[in-house]
Amino acid sequence: MAAANKNKTQPPKTVQNFPIVGIGASAGGLDAFKRLLTAIPENSGMAYVLVQHLDPNHESILPEILQRVTKIPVHEITDDIHLAPNHIYIIPSNKMLTSTDGVLQLAPREKKFNLTIDVFFTSLADVHKDFAVGVVLSGTGSDGTLGLKAIKDHGGISFAQDSESAAYGNMPQSAVNAGVVDFILAPEEIPAQLLLINRTYKTNHFYKDEEELPKDDESIFKQILLLLRQRSGVDFTYYKQPTFHRRIARRIAIVKKNNLADYLKLLRTDKAEQDALFQDVLIPVTSFFRDPKTYKALIDTVFPALFKNKAADEPMRVWIAACSTGEEAYSIAISLLEFLGDKLSNTKIQIFATDISENAIKKARSAIYTKADVEKLSETQLKNYFVKNNGGYEVGKLIRDMCVFAPHNFLKDPPFAKMDLITCRNVLIYMDTFLQKKAFTTFHYALKENGFLLLGKSETPGASSDLFTQVDKHEKIYSRKPVPGRFMHVATERKEEFFVIKDKIATKQEGTQTDFRKNAEAIMIAKSPASVVVNEQMEIVYIHGDITPFLQAP
Repeated sequence: MAAANKNKTQPPKTVQNFPIVGIGASAGGLDAFKRLLTAIPENSGMAYVLVQHLDPNHESILPEILQRVTKIPVHEITDDIHLAPNHIYIIPSNKMLTSTDGVLQLAPREKKFNLTIDVFFTSLADVHKDFAVGVVLSGTGSDGTLGLKAIKDHGGISFAQDSESAAYGNMPQSAVNAGVVDFILAPEEIPAQLLLINRTYKTNHFYKDEEELPKDDESIFKQILLLLRQRSGVDFTYYKQPTFHRRIARRIAIVKKNNLADYLKLLRTDKAEQDALFQDVLIPVTSFFRDPKTYKALIDTVFPALFKNKAADEPMRVWIAACSTGEEAYSIAISLLEFLGDKLSNTKIQIFATDISENAIKKARSAIYTKADVEKLSETQLKNYFVKNNGGYEVGKLIRDMCVFAPHNFLKDPPFAKMDLITCRNVLIYMDTFLQKKAFTTFHYALKENGFLLLGKSETPGASSDLFTQVDKHEKIYSRKPVPGRFMHVATERKEEFFVIKDKIATKQEGTQTDFRKNAEAIMIAKSPASVVVNEQMEIVYIHGDITPFLQAP
């Protein structure tokens, strides 16, 4: 086999419609790399990028070593090298690596910075989305865990080396413990699973960016939507279909089914798979202080404006819509504390954090996070706001008491009211225009006259721009316009007081319900049949329960 040549002709720019497999390793990684690469066929149709913790003071001979065990061309990465299928790329020593639209870019490695795998995997996920694959092999520490989480959150596939075959199992086990691994395999078994996944993607209509599906697949897709609605209570009909299709394709690949019809058969009888698909569709992309510039903008611009005319006894009220596992809610709480400083004792803060995933809410309520989860927090923040707990970190009581977590669907359940700030980040991009309009009218109704709305980097009010004014276009911060709202109230038992009581019960805090008559009435109303109230002009002014089997609101 030919030896690797650092000066060989690099592959030309290629359309990025194939899987990119990021492979990370540390101690014991050389043997794992060899075993994995030896099992890869020459024409797999995938590109492979190897990232290892290398001694920054020694030139790497890894390309030459690995070229001896494979016929696939092995390249040491140079600046702006293009990714192409059926090629292997290796990070040089003393460098950080990121991916930008099919181009690998190098940067100097910071001293004592040893999270090169997380950095690369996260950029891979951001750029290549569903085509990103992450593999964590032998190594010490936890590098790669956050990167695999990002890959999985963006719809990619994640692997970890099994403990039996790993010389050092800490790194892959960290990812397994964090619940971000789809497959746990020996290195030589990984390529076969990758080929199966790639074949599923290529032959499945659900992995293509198509709104229209073949009639047979469309019928099966509707049955899957119905099953999910029956199981979760969430109707995904108006979520963007190509994204939904690829999430289903991901599940088909993971459970090793041949096509959509086979997957539906499994789904009908397997409640655990229904739950797994539901969690995949939710796309829980979150972390502590995600997009630090956004939090700086809140502290510099939004918080001063909100507190400027606030009465001494008036609470600061925040709604985190689609809070996922709680990191954003706690980050907002920490930001408010750091902004207020000595004035905290005179201010009441109420943060209502909601999500349609009960699993996510359970983790948020537990307030316990792994070492990998808190990597982005400073030492001061960890010391001031967290307590070490069995190798992890638990949010301190001061922060925890500000936050109330509860299951809630902001498209269906009644919103909160009189909010100073609402954040809804990286959720609306997965919804079509109909649902986006519904969300924005809800948020407009829920905000105070001078309230603020924070969206994700790729989100704007769009057709609802008549309801909000842009404050900071770079950080997607908007203020509420003083115009009449168009929100239609839908009655359920999920009122603000209900959330507070439920959260206190769930976290075993003392909570007393003093008005039993009102609570009893609320329960009886919630259990009554679906109904509507109309005025003299036959216009619907009030909706109770789920009327979709009988009526569809315009």
